[in-house]
Amino acid sequence: MAKNLVIVESPAKAKTIEKFLGKDYTVASSFGHIADLPTKELGVDTEGDFKPKYIVNKDKKDVVAKLRKLAKTAEIVWLASDEDREGEAIAWHLAEELKLDKDKTRRIVFHEITKTAILKAIDNPRSIDYNLVNAQQARRVLDRLVGYELSPILWRKVKGGLSAGRVQSVSVRLIVEREREIEDFKAEASFRIDAEFTTEEGKTFKAKLPKNFDTKKEAEDFLKKNIEAKFKVADLSTKPAKKSPAAPFTTSTLQQEAARKLYFSVSKTMTMAQRLYEAGHITYMRTDSVNLSEDARKGAKQEILKSYGEKYSKTRQFKGKSKGAQEAHEAIRPTNFENHTVKADRDEERLYELIWKRTVASQMSEAELERTNVKIDADKHKNQFTANGEVLIFDGFLKVYLEGSDDEEEEQEGMLPALKINERLENNYITATERFTRPPYRYTEASLVKKLEELGIGRPSTYAPTISTIQNRNYIEKGSVEGMERNYAQLILKNDKFNEKQLSETVGSDKGKLVPTAVGTVVNDFLVNHFSNILDYNFTAKVEQSFDDIAEGNEEWTKMMRDFYSEFHPQVLDVAENAEREVGERILGEDPETGKPVSVRLGKFGPMVQIGSVEDDEKPRFAGLMPDQSLGSITYEEAMDLFKLPKEIGEYEGETVEVNNGRFGPYVRYGKTFVSLDKGEDPMIVDMERALELIKAKEKADAPIYVYEGKPVQKGVGRFGPFLKWNDIFINVNKKYDFDNLSDAEIEELVENKKQKEIDKVIHNWEEEGIRVEKARWGRSNILKGKTKIELPKTVDASKLTLEEVKEILDKKTKKPAKKKPAAKKKAATSKKTTTKKK
Repeated sequence: MAKNLVIVESPAKAKTIEKFLGKDYTVASSFGHIADLPTKELGVDTEGDFKPKYIVNKDKKDVVAKLRKLAKTAEIVWLASDEDREGEAIAWHLAEELKLDKDKTRRIVFHEITKTAILKAIDNPRSIDYNLVNAQQARRVLDRLVGYELSPILWRKVKGGLSAGRVQSVSVRLIVEREREIEDFKAEASFRIDAEFTTEEGKTFKAKLPKNFDTKKEAEDFLKKNIEAKFKVADLSTKPAKKSPAAPFTTSTLQQEAARKLYFSVSKTMTMAQRLYEAGHITYMRTDSVNLSEDARKGAKQEILKSYGEKYSKTRQFKGKSKGAQEAHEAIRPTNFENHTVKADRDEERLYELIWKRTVASQMSEAELERTNVKIDADKHKNQFTANGEVLIFDGFLKVYLEGSDDEEEEQEGMLPALKINERLENNYITATERFTRPPYRYTEASLVKKLEELGIGRPSTYAPTISTIQNRNYIEKGSVEGMERNYAQLILKNDKFNEKQLSETVGSDKGKLVPTAVGTVVNDFLVNHFSNILDYNFTAKVEQSFDDIAEGNEEWTKMMRDFYSEFHPQVLDVAENAEREVGERILGEDPETGKPVSVRLGKFGPMVQIGSVEDDEKPRFAGLMPDQSLGSITYEEAMDLFKLPKEIGEYEGETVEVNNGRFGPYVRYGKTFVSLDKGEDPMIVDMERALELIKAKEKADAPIYVYEGKPVQKGVGRFGPFLKWNDIFINVNKKYDFDNLSDAEIEELVENKKQKEIDKVIHNWEEEGIRVEKARWGRSNILKGKTKIELPKTVDASKLTLEEVKEILDKKTKKPAKKKPAAKKKAATSKKTTTKKK
C-alpha cells in the first residue's frame, strides 16, 4: 500500500492530481461531503449550544468504510479538499469520521490543480482552520433553522409541500417586487428628434436633438420651424480618450458574462467551470477576488509579447470592491496562458476561451480613441443638433476582448465624416418619433446574481444553487411573456414637406427572464407580512457579514445563533398560532346567476377562479387560470369566461370535439386525442374550422414518415428539440441533420445509433426475472423492474452486482413499511412541548 493517502472531493479532481504524484501516493475521492445534518429531523440542539447532529448518509457509508481502510494503512493522510469554507468543513468531517490521528494528518490547499501547485501545497501543509469550519457550520445551522421552522408554517397557512430558505426567499422577493414595479408602471410618451445631414463632400451622418419634446404639438411646431432652414457646423471638438480593460473574472462576473456572451444559465456556467478546474485548466472558480498572482501576471505578459507584441502589454493589478471577499485568493484565470483553448466538451471550450480572453485582456494596454463632438446650428431657431462619434486609434486590449453589457438600449457611437467649422450642411430629413418610457427590466439569472452581490447577499458558492432552488420549487420561472402591440406616431420633415406616419411595435416581450409564479407571489407576500425581518435585505446582508466575521475569528458562531434564534423562534410560534391562512385571494365581483362571490386564489393545483366558498351549502365551482393569466391581473370578465369551458364546438369522426383549459394550457379534444392550442391563442374564440385545422395538423405530424423493420417512424418537436419516435423509443435529432428533409438513410442511421446506445447502456439483463441494470447520467446506474426504478449511488460498481444482490436492493426499496398507529393527541403534545420551550 502507498505511504500517503490524498483525499479530495471528486473523482475528476483525483484523476488529475494522480498524474502529478508518484507511486508513494494514493488519491481517493470523498464524493463531496461525507456527513451532514439528518433529513428527517432538525438535527440542531436549540436548547443548548446549537451543536449540530451530523450523520453519514446511507449512500456514503461505503465511501467512508473504504477511506477508513485506506487511512489505516497510510503513514500520512493529506486532506486536499477545496480552499473555501465548504472544503474546510469536508476536511474536518473526514478527520472526525475517519478518526484520523492528528500527528499523521495534513491539511493542504491549492488554488489550481497543476503539478507546481500540488507539490508546493505538500511542501507547505497546515492544520484545519476551525474558523472556516465554524463559518460553514453557522451558515448550515442558521439555514436549517429557517427552513425547518418556516416550511411547516407555509404548509399550514399557504399550501402543502412548500418550503422557505433564507437567501432563496430574499431572491424571490426581489423578483416579485420587480414584477410589481412593472405592473404598476405607467409609460409616458415624448418625441425624440433625429436628423440626417450631408456634408459638402457628399458624406452623410446622423445627429439628434439633446432634448425630447413632451407633446406631439411641440414636436410638430419644431419640425415646421426647420422648413427652408439652412444648417452649418457651429462647433467641432476632438478629444483623445482611453478605454481600460475589465478586471479578471470573479464567480459573479463570470456568471454574468457567460450569460451575456454564451447564453449559459448560472448553474451551467458553474458546472462547466468545475470541470475545467478539476481538469487543471483554470484556477478555483469560487472566488470574490480580482487579484492575479505574480506568476499569473508574468505568464500573461509572456503570452501577450509572443502573440501581439510589446506595445500591447501593460501589467496591472486590480483591487476588488467586494467587502469581506470570501477567502480572496486569486481571480478565475487559466493555469497555462500558452493554451488559448483546451480539448474538452464544446461548451467547456467556449467557457475556457472566455476566461482566457478576459484574463489576457486585463494585462493589455488601454485602447486609444479619438472622440468627436459636433454641434449644428439652424438659422430658423436656437435649438442645436449634436452628433458624436469615435475613431479607434489603437485597439489595445480590444484586440482580444470587450466586456458585455446588460443595457439593452445602449447605443454604439459610430464614425463621423471629416467636418470643419462653418461648413454648410444639407438636411436630408428630420423625424420626431414618439417614444415611451420603459418599465424596469425583469431580472435575468445573471442580473439577479449582480443584484444579490450588490446587496451583499450570498457568496460565490451560493448563487447557482439559490437560483436553481427557487426555480425547482416553482416560485419563479423563466418567463415567455409575449408582449402586446402598441401604436406610435412619427412626424417627418423631408424636402421641406411635412407628413405623419402611424407605426406599431411590440412591447413588454420578455424571453427567458425571471418571472414569479402565483405560488411564489403568495409565499413571498406571506413571508414579507409575517417575517419581514428575515426577508429584509439589510438583515440578510448583515448575516453574511457575520459569517465572514466568524471565518476571520472575530465572532463566536454559537453566540450568533443564540442571538438570532431568541428572536426568530418566538416569532414563528406567534405566526403559527395567530396568522390567518393566506391563499392570495382577491374578490373580483359577484356571479350574476347565484349572487355568490367570484374570487381568484391559489388552489391545490395552482391559481384558480372560484364561485362561492366552502362555507356555502353547495360546493364552490372552480376553473383554472390560463398560462398567461395571473392572480394579480386577471379581470372579472376574463375570470367569468373561464366558466364557459369546456365548450362543445362540433363532431369529428363520430367523436365530440370540445375546447377546454387544462393544467398545461388550453387544448382541443376529441375522443382520447388532445391538441394544444398555439401559445397565447384564446380558447373562447376557437371554432370548428380552427379545431379541424389543429386536428389535421396533428394527424399529419403523427403520420409515419418511414417504416423501418416493420415499425413506423414518426417525427415531432418536444421540450428538448426535434425527435424521431420508433418502437416506443424517442431519438433526439441534433443540428448535424436537416430535420425537415431527413433521408431514408439518415433515419436508419439515427435508429441504429439509438439501438446501439440502448444496448451499450445495459450492464445486466436478467430477462426471466424482468430485471435490468443500466448506466445512468453522472456516472450512476439504475435498477429497473417493471415500473420500479432505483437509482444507485456513484459509489456502487454496478458491473459487479449479482442477481441476488439486486433482488435484495429491490426488496428493501419496494417493501412497504408497516402502518404506524396514529399518535394519540399528537397536536396537543406538540402544543405542550412548544409552550414549555417558549417559557
